[in-house]
Parts: sequence; structure tokens; C-alpha cells
Amino acid sequence: MEEKERQTQALEAKAQQLLEEKEAESRTRTYTGPMGTAVTVLLCIWTVFQLYFSTVGPISAINLRAVHCIFLLAFTFLLYPTWKTERRARALPPVWDMALIVLSVLTFGYLILNYTRIAQTGGRVSQLELVIAGAALLLAFEAARRASGNLAILAGIFLAYNWFGQFLPGRLGHNGFTLKRVLSTQFWGTQGLLSTGIGVSATYIFLFVVFGAFLKYSGFSKFINDFSLTLVGQTPGGPAKVAVLASALMGMINGSAIANVATTGTITIPLMKRTGYKKEFAGAVEAVASTGGQFCPPIMGAVGFVMAEFLNLSYTHVMLAAIVPAFLYYLGLLFAVHFEARRLGLSGLSKENIPDAMQVLREQGHLVIPLVVLIALMFLGYTPLYAAVIAIAATVAASWLRKDTRMTWDKIVAACVEGARGAVSVGVCCVIIGVIIGTVTLTSLGLNMGYLILSVVENTNIYVTGFLVMIMSTILGMGVPGVAAYVIVQAVAVPVLIKVGVLGISAHMFCLIYACLSNITPPVAMSSYVAAGIAGSNQTKTGLLSVRLGLVGFLIPFFFLDNPVLLIGADPAATLAGSLWAFFTASIGTVALVGGLEGWFLRKSGWLERAVLIAVAPLMLYPGSLTDGIGFAALAAVLVFQWVTRRPAASSSGAA
Repeated sequence: MEEKERQTQALEAKAQQLLEEKEAESRTRTYTGPMGTAVTVLLCIWTVFQLYFSTVGPISAINLRAVHCIFLLAFTFLLYPTWKTERRARALPPVWDMALIVLSVLTFGYLILNYTRIAQTGGRVSQLELVIAGAALLLAFEAARRASGNLAILAGIFLAYNWFGQFLPGRLGHNGFTLKRVLSTQFWGTQGLLSTGIGVSATYIFLFVVFGAFLKYSGFSKFINDFSLTLVGQTPGGPAKVAVLASALMGMINGSAIANVATTGTITIPLMKRTGYKKEFAGAVEAVASTGGQFCPPIMGAVGFVMAEFLNLSYTHVMLAAIVPAFLYYLGLLFAVHFEARRLGLSGLSKENIPDAMQVLREQGHLVIPLVVLIALMFLGYTPLYAAVIAIAATVAASWLRKDTRMTWDKIVAACVEGARGAVSVGVCCVIIGVIIGTVTLTSLGLNMGYLILSVVENTNIYVTGFLVMIMSTILGMGVPGVAAYVIVQAVAVPVLIKVGVLGISAHMFCLIYACLSNITPPVAMSSYVAAGIAGSNQTKTGLLSVRLGLVGFLIPFFFLDNPVLLIGADPAATLAGSLWAFFTASIGTVALVGGLEGWFLRKSGWLERAVLIAVAPLMLYPGSLTDGIGFAALAAVLVFQWVTRRPAASSSGAA
């Protein structure tokens, strides 16, 4: 028992070490004494401010975004060290960071006081106001450098394009812009630092990150893990299936694949390894499961609300459209761990290690009330922001139904602090994304890039265009949190797909899925690398295996490009029967694909059987009577052959 505890502690220490390298939140400063108390109080004040003014408080959108920027920049300079080698534990922040905080308050405070006047004059600004704009831009880049280095570099490239794009030939070139025009757009307009990105951070992201923190401190994470064990713990590969279910449920709430790996992975990965899974496989399962939560209904890590605003549709419409892609993604992952368990001869957990289902529901079932409240309010027509605030209150109230889960004042404060701190890095990403959006808007880069892609695709082939957009979406999403990645990608890639005839919701869902999957796509597979650190596995092997396990997610979007029947409610011409049949055949195709990749179906599969199973997948995923018929016939041939030869194969395998 002591040896197991030492192994668990070693794994957790290794995970923490990797997180310090990969995850921004773990690299933050900690303050002692009065300064530590002051930071806690300020984080709580920020939380209360956001909860009030994001819902019922009387404040304009620009002022809310500007104040949110002040909080984000101030906490970035307070919490994130200037250099990686800087000492983390401190009594006071460095003098230069205090100066940056004051400058942040002054620049954005000046904007709050003068924005209306400047807007009424048609955007005319003085030399002083250009200097203020330049200072704000530098502050945003410095904050992004500390909290998200990769994105700061990308934003710097986009900013430079405003001036150097005039030297580029062809469609990517432009006539050039003055410094005044660029600074005015980036700071004094609504398409720069104060664009959609920061608007998303100030509303959806902040509230749902705080909601996730409250759920954590109420004991919801433990409930999810225990309940998942009761469902699939005793089946072959039970611990891996628990990881899939738990990570999916938690990932759709917190919206951060990396954070989800760091929290649920410290429990699920060691459990999978002890069951008999290889360490690379255990890490890859956790990474893939956590990544899918970002597009998994009903919450979709808050990105669904953002998509609904871009499309000017109800959130219910977006949520329904995401059901089938998310289901197929997790269906493929569940069968992957099942087939791997059968191939390795693994069993599930013993009955004595499985909690009693009724006892779990009696003792912890009340913790699901906040999710029920959230979903019910949204279906009743309330805004997601209002529903989120009520759900946070419901979390505290539900926790008080039993003494063991009761959230005390200390836990409520801790949830506010953790939620606010967790929102800083994502929020800073959203601030600097404004530079990208401002550049795309000012230079028409999105349209030009779209025309460039279309010019290299003969007859505007929808699948070749989709392939190029997939590459672009994956690259733009690398190293960026899910919601932030989607905001970037939709500005550049969605217009390209719409231009070749893809429906709006199909184009947005296509780009969202690939932006999220960049978390498991080498070379910047952040989720896979964090999972590898916890598992003690090779990062490259874990990243490549993650791509294989998540391959269904990489394929599905291509099948709803020109036939959105797989997106419920997206195709007005689709009948209910047609949608259900497409869903059924796509599920069969998903299982066949996984069986071919894993080399197991009814038994161990030979190379020819695997090739047929893999070939069946696209036939079944593509909605069409002819392809379905061929797919069923090929799959039936494999099933009959494996069934007839099952016993000899099993006995010979056992002899080996």
C-alpha cells in the first residue's frame, strides 16, 4: 500500500513538473503576508464584478471589455513572472510590474472616459491618444508574452503584416497602412484589442471557468469519477473507459483540454497503467478524451455560445448540431480502449474496487443539480450568462444538501480565486487575439487568403478546400485554448468554406473541431505532452498515438461539408428518419474504423481484414444508399469470416 502511495506521489510530482513547463497557471507567483491577502481579495472582487456586470449590471459592452482588460493585464503582471528563472514566492511584486499595472489602468481608463467622444467624431484621435494606443498595444504583447508566448509571436507576425504586407506579391499583398491607421484600429476601434475575443473572455469564458471551479470545490469531480466507475469499471478496459467519460464531462465544463488532463489525468492515467495499459496509450487516451470536451454538448466549454453569436442562432441550434460529431468522437475512443483491452487480454476492476451505484447517487447525486439547472434554464430561453450565474448559486446551494459536500466560506473564496486565476491566461490570449482580428479586418487578409486557397483548387473542389482549411485551422489553433483558437480560426478560415458553398453552421463546426484537435496534433500537442508527463511516457509517441485514437474526429468534419445531415437541425431538407439512419450508419463506420486501426474486432484481425474494416468507415460515414449498401456488405463479410474462424484463432492465440 505504501509503495502504491509513493508511486502515486511520484506521478503527481512529475505531472506538476511538466505543468510548470507547459501550463501557464502553474508558473504563477505566490505572495505571502499582506500581499497574498490583497491578491485574494482583488480576485474575489473581480469575480463579483464579472458576475454582476455580465448579467444584470448597467454597463456598455465597450466599458465592460475595457475594465476586463484592466483586470486581466493587472493580474498578469502581478501573477506571471517576467522571466522563467524568476523566484516565484515573493512578498511584493517587482517595481517594474507595479509600473506596468499603473500604466494599464491609465491607458484603458483613458479609453473608458473618452471612447464615446472619439466615436462621435468619426474616430479622430490626437497625438497623445495615439501614444496611449501604442502603450496599450505594448502592454498587451508583454502580457501575452508571459502568459502565452506562442500566441504573442503569432500576433506579432500579424501586426507586422499591416506594414510589410505591401511588399508581398499577389493576393496576399496590400497597399500598406500608416502607423496612425493601425493604432487607431487596434485600440480605438471595435476590431482590435476590444474586439470579439475580449468580449468572449469578459462574458462566457470567465463565467464558465468560475462555474467549473465551483463544481470542483463542491466535489463534482469525485462524483463524476465514482459514477463512471459504477457504469464501466468492471468491463474490459474499465479504467480507460472511466477516463473517457470523466474527462468528457469535465472537459465540456472547463473548456481547457490542458487543465482537464492535469486534473483528471492524475487519477485516471495511473489507474490505466496499473490495469495493464501501456503508458503511451494511457496518456493518449486521457489527452484525446479531454480535448473532445471542448466541442461536447451540452456546454461545449463555452465555445458553443460564441458560435451561436457568430451565426446569429440560438444556442440550442448549435448544441444539437454538435451532438453527432461529439458522440462519434467518443464512441470511437471508447471502442479503441475496449478493443485494446481485448487485444491485451485485460479485464475490468474487481467488484470490491467499484463503488456501489446507489450509494454514490445517494451521497453525491445532488451535485448534478447545478448542471440540470444550467441546461434547463437555457432550454427555457434564458441567456447562457444568466443561466451560468444561477448555476453557480445552485452549486453552493446543492452542496449544502449533505454535510460531506458542504461548501464553506473558505471553499467559496477558494473557488472564486481559482476561477479568476484560471481565466487570466485564456483572457490574455483573447486580448492579443484582437491584434489578429484587427489585422484581418483592416487588411482583408481573411478574404485574400480565401481567394488564394480557392485559386489553387480547381473548380473550387469542396474537399480539397476543406483539406487546406483543416491544415490552416490546426496550425492557427496550436498552443491556444479552445475558445481562443476558434475565435482566430473562424475569422480566417470560415469565409473560405462559405465561399465554396458550405453552410454557415457546417463551416463553423468544421473549423471548431480542427482548432480543438490541435491540442493533440504534433508538433504542438499540448494536451498530449502534459498527459505524457503524468504517464512518464515518450512525448512524441504519446502525441502520435493521440492522433490515431482521435482519428475519427479528424475524419468526421469532411462528411458534413456538403451533406450536413450529420449535424442535427443544420439541413432543413433532412427528414428525421434520414438523420437517424445517417447517425446509425456513421456509428457503424466509426466502430469499423477503430477496429481496423486497433487490429481487433470479434478477434485479432489480419492485415486484409483490417484493410476492409478501414475501407468500410468512409463508406458508412458518407450519407448515401449506395455507399451504405457496399459498406454493410463488406462489414458483413468480415464479421462472418471472423465468427467462423473465431475459435481456432482464439485457441492459437492462447497457445502462443
